[in-house]
Order: sequence, then C-alpha cells, then structure tokens
Amino acid sequence: MKNIRNFCIIAHIDHGKSTLADRLLEYTNTISAKDMEAQVLDDMDLERERGITIKSHAIQMEYAHGGEKFTLNLIDTPGHVDFSYEVSRSIAACEGALLIVDATQGIQAQTISNLYMAIDNDLEIIPVLNKCDLDSANPEEVADQIVELLGCDHDDIIRASGKTGMGIPDILDAIIERIPAPKGDPDAPLEALIFDSVFNPFRGIIAYFKIQNGTIRTNDFVKFVATGKEYHADEIGVLKLDLSPRKELSAGNVGYIISGIKNSREVKVGDTITHVDRPCAEAIKGFQEVKPMVFAGVYPIETEDFENLRASLEKLQLNDASLTFSPESSAALGFGFRCGFLGLLHMEIIQERLGREFDMDVITTVPNVSYRVYDKKGNMTEVHNPSGLPDVTLIDHIEEPYIRASVITTPEFIGPIMTLCLGKRGELVKQEYISGGHRMELTFDMPLGEIVIDFYDKLKSISKGYASFDYHIHGFRESKLVKLDILLNGESVDALSTLTHADNALTFGRRMCEKLKELIPRQQFDIAIQAAIGAKIIARETVKAVRKDVTAKCYGGDISRKRKLLEKQKKGKKRMKQIGSVEVPQKAFLAVLKLD
Repeated sequence: MKNIRNFCIIAHIDHGKSTLADRLLEYTNTISAKDMEAQVLDDMDLERERGITIKSHAIQMEYAHGGEKFTLNLIDTPGHVDFSYEVSRSIAACEGALLIVDATQGIQAQTISNLYMAIDNDLEIIPVLNKCDLDSANPEEVADQIVELLGCDHDDIIRASGKTGMGIPDILDAIIERIPAPKGDPDAPLEALIFDSVFNPFRGIIAYFKIQNGTIRTNDFVKFVATGKEYHADEIGVLKLDLSPRKELSAGNVGYIISGIKNSREVKVGDTITHVDRPCAEAIKGFQEVKPMVFAGVYPIETEDFENLRASLEKLQLNDASLTFSPESSAALGFGFRCGFLGLLHMEIIQERLGREFDMDVITTVPNVSYRVYDKKGNMTEVHNPSGLPDVTLIDHIEEPYIRASVITTPEFIGPIMTLCLGKRGELVKQEYISGGHRMELTFDMPLGEIVIDFYDKLKSISKGYASFDYHIHGFRESKLVKLDILLNGESVDALSTLTHADNALTFGRRMCEKLKELIPRQQFDIAIQAAIGAKIIARETVKAVRKDVTAKCYGGDISRKRKLLEKQKKGKKRMKQIGSVEVPQKAFLAVLKLD
C-alpha cells in the first residue's frame, strides 16, 4: 500500500489538464505510441468537438522511482463551473491534487473554487505552471500569484508544458515524494466508496470505487449500503485504458466492479460497498447530494416516445450523477420530465447527448430556477415550474434563490461588468485587487433566475473572454415576482410562461410577443399573441392571416358584388378560427433564451 498514489488534476477550463495527462501517460508507457492521440482520456465525441472535458476519467499508471515500482491512479477532471460536481467526486477518491495554472492566463475563478474544494478535503496540493513554452507565457508573475494564493515557496512550483513534455519527470517525482500513501487497513471489514458509474449495454452497470479499508476478491458476495441490494462481484479490476481484471484489490486501490446490475436506480454515486457476511459499521460519510441550479422541461417530440425518454435519462444519469429528473405534464407539450441541471452548458450537453447516444429528439422549455411560495397561512411550497404557481389571491410572498458570485477580471473591464451585474439586479458586496493590482475580484449577490439564461455568454463577450465567473447558492430572499403568461388566440401556452421580476415584466413581455410574431407561421386566420400578468394584457402582436384575393374575378361592376364575396370569405375565416389550433414551432421555445 505504501507504493500507491491517488491524485487528480484540477484547473480552470482550458488550462491544459487533459494534454498534461497525455504526457504523463506517455512518459510512464501506459499507452503505446500507436494508441496515442490528443486528449486520449476524453473519449466522448462531444468532448473532442468542443475541446472540453465533460466527465472525469480515471486511469492507472506504473512508474519506477528510486528502484521501487509505484502505482499511480490519476483522475482527470473537467474545468467548467457546470461540471464542478464531477470534480468534488474525483477529489473524494484522492489523497493529492495537481493544481494546474496556465502561465499565459494566470489564476482564474474556477482555479480558486476547485482549490478550496481540494483543501477542504485535506488533499496535498502540487502547483504546476503549464504552457511555459509559449512566447506569451509570463511565468514569474503567475508564480507570484500562486505563492500568494497557496502560501507555498517558489521552489515548490513545477514549471511544465503539456505540449513539449517539459517538467513531466519532475511532476512524477513530486507526486511520489509529496503526496501521502493512502491510509487504511487491508484486514478490516470492506469499505469502498463508489465515485462514478457507467452503463455498458453488454455488461450492465460498471461502478468505479476506491477502497478505504478491507480487501475485495472476485466472486465475493457484496452489499451496497444505501440501496441495501446484494450482488456477486463477477469481475473486479483496475482502470487502465480499458478495464483490466484482477483477482483481488485491497485498501488504497481504485478499481471497478461488474456485478450484472441492470437497473440504474440500484447504483448511487457516493454509496459504500461492503461484504454481506462481514459488513462495515457505517457508510462512508462526507458525500453531499447534488443541488441542481437550473430547471427545464424536457419533452419528447412524439408522445409515444415518453418511456424511451425515461430509459434514456436513467442511463444518462448513471453517466452523469448531477442530472436529476421527475415526470411532469404540460397542456401544450404532453408528458415529459422536469430536469434539474447544474447550469446552461450542462443543459445543452445533456440535450446533445440525448440526441447522439439515444437518438431521442426532445423539446426543451425555458429554463428557470426553484422558488419558495408562501401562502397567507404561512405554508411554504417549492415551485420549479411557473404553471405550478398557486392562485395570486392565495400568495403572501415569493422568495427566490440568490447566489454569491465572484468575477475575476482585469481592471479595464470593470465598468461594463458592473453595468451588466447591476442590470441583473445584482448588489456589489466587495471588490478587491489580487495579485499585485493586475486583476480584480468583484463579489456580487445576485438572483439566480437572472443569470440562468444568457449571463455567462454576455460576461464573456464584454470582457473579451478574460473575466472568469464562479458562484455558490447564498440563501433565499423575498422578491416581487409575477407570472408572465403568453396567450395565443386567448389560450395560454404553459411551456412559454415564466416567473419574472415585476420591473422587467413589461419589456420582457413585449420582446417575447415581437419574437413570437417572427417565428409563428401565418395561418388562414389572424393569430393574436398576447403577454398577460393575471387578467391584465400588457403586450400584443398579431400574425395576419394568409388571404386569397377572392375579388380578382370581379373586374368593374357594382361594389356590392365584391362586398358579397368578401363577407363570404370573412365568415369562412371566422369558422376556421373557432376550430383551428396554433402550432408553436420548436424554434419559438428556444428563442426565449436568445431574446437579445
């Protein structure tokens, strides 16, 4: 056990984690030259196309140091704020972390939040300055930032380059010398933490675990503590580039277990595996449940695909534990699911994966957050969907979730960023210079509902991509919120209704109507598009009917002949309006996200 090292790689998005992992795998000969490709651990097509890591990836390496052979378990983690739950799970399976900082960009918001997560779990931090080979690199200044952040010495920082392979041997030596070996007793009752799981269509569900205490052997009879289910360990092993079976694994090791589990509800990330005949006293603690931030309805385009969509979401949830969903129905879209996501990128990725991996075409409604509604008697209900709001006469007040947001930027962009945040009902809490006055950290309290739609994109565009953003939930506050309904020919479309602040309702309603007028195709009758708060109409647009020129055959003659034909057409249109229904195209649901 003293020759095992478990570590993960944490950094802000695009600071070169996956490329550095490639070099480590290459240097330790874990991957042969013919199998080598860029970002070898990112095995999803989506990850390669977008150049981001979506899922944590674990792999085992062998390395000889000082005449001894060491086993290194590496977990490469995502850098985007929407996938921070993946990072928290990876950290739970490690004793140390490589903190990677880009020498051209310096410390950014996600670097700091991932670092705090690692420090909370008592991990040994090894700072690495990446991309030192670039001409635009500024290693001296960035090294000062790291020293200021971590309180380490300049000599502790390893300078490296994921592209050229510079500094890789130093990193491997530092991992062995600085990161402690895992603690645990191989003879104690088995205690293993499940930190991830994947679905394999041929073998069922494969759970990845880290053994804290005890030893597990093939064909052992094991139990999952949280679900109480019992299984035979058909195959156990370690994670190389592919699964590599072993006869037994003992404390300190990271591995996988296949036990023919077919039902995705039986495996919970954060659960503990133990033996049936000699169980551990209690489950491993300290694993928090995921808290979704953004909610949206996901509906199949064809109603009969509802059960297929449920199966697809369950399989996706195995692969991505931060997705939550529950069934709901809508008058406009039929049966579907209300899904909880960690952010907008997460929502986009899930939608894309449903299409690619499960061939499911879905409609997604406007994303919103959960509100607390208090009635006149003081009872509180949580509302995730505006259509679930009680009658206005019964509501005493509504509270909405607030976040504490931290934006790190260079001083020249402070003006536009402040304007953006204050325009989203934000309140400035503090601003301070970090790293010798070259960057500023602005802290705001903002309503979560204001940032779920397009805040992040706007922040990136006004700061030319330099501002980095990170946030955590900071309680609920009372707000003056109103439900804005969109009516088509007097019928409310529940999938387009939103909860919005009273001050923004008028402009938002007007913009919605204008946008829908462009998107809804013309019919044989006039379509009235209205925005309403309760019974009060605040905006209206009309999509004009498509008309045939019925008077074309009347050349000359009396006006009454034309009038007769027009009256006849008018009656037909009126009858059509009574029985005709308005089709809302898929584009209209997405247009709300891009109103600006």
